[in-house]
Amino acid sequence: MVLYKKISIIGLGLIGSSLARGIKEKNLCEKLVGFDSGPDSQIPIINLNIVDLLELDLVSAVKGADLVILATPVGAYSEIVEKIGSHLKNGATLTDTGSIKEAVFGMLTPHVGDEIHIIPGHPVAGTEQSGPEAGFASLFHDRWAILTPLKTIDSDALANLTKFWQQLGSNVEIMDASHHDKVLAITSHVPHLIAYNIVGTARDLEEVTKSEVIKFSAGGFRDFTRIAASNPTMWRDVFLNNKDAVLEMLGRFSEDLTALQRAIRWGDGEALYDMFEKTRRIRKQIIDAGQEDDVADFGRHQDD
Repeated sequence: MVLYKKISIIGLGLIGSSLARGIKEKNLCEKLVGFDSGPDSQIPIINLNIVDLLELDLVSAVKGADLVILATPVGAYSEIVEKIGSHLKNGATLTDTGSIKEAVFGMLTPHVGDEIHIIPGHPVAGTEQSGPEAGFASLFHDRWAILTPLKTIDSDALANLTKFWQQLGSNVEIMDASHHDKVLAITSHVPHLIAYNIVGTARDLEEVTKSEVIKFSAGGFRDFTRIAASNPTMWRDVFLNNKDAVLEMLGRFSEDLTALQRAIRWGDGEALYDMFEKTRRIRKQIIDAGQEDDVADFGRHQDD
């Protein structure tokens, strides 16, 4: 089903290259153009044949495109759109794949005209791997794709982008950008921050005490290391651009952690049991909702 004549993807790492594979698999456009500034990525992209044309010039990559997708770390958005904004086709849709949304409007709107349809997006999918070789077309199957348009957005542009994500296998949710950032702060951003911190603490213990923390790591710690292996540039940009929501959720987390400390200190087994029982129910709800499977890559099946 061809939805756009020309699609341009800026950034062909895990998400961008997975999009490219899915777009070609589903024949969603007549011409698929990619751009990636990483010198180590360009040869693999060409060899993988995941785009019809790999442009080495950013402006050339977006000229005439009906859909432009930013799939880079969010910290690069302003610089990219400043370069391409005046070269976008009238009526084109500009979207992204970052996990923060409210700040995106401030990055994009100063550089594009009113005739461009800005629809920030966030595919809630991924693995700890990165680079064009890590992508696979089924990454978005049965995952959520959240779109956060302004209320004034063109209805046809929104409908077409919704169909785009649905064709890639995603369930689409339309959400207010501020609400999105609060939800993702607790479900994704704070857990990543905790994982980075715990793994960093373990590293310090390993070096200072020679305590063999790494050698005897149990399953829980291994899960944290998987999360903490995620792209450092991407996560640096997430925390810098969603700081208000992250700090709010960290405050709530700290309060709950203090309550657990108190229960342990005073031997309050009932309080501990109640907390652990509640969290078990959350895990069951996540599994029942189809948001996790007991397989590698977070349950994302690599079919291609």
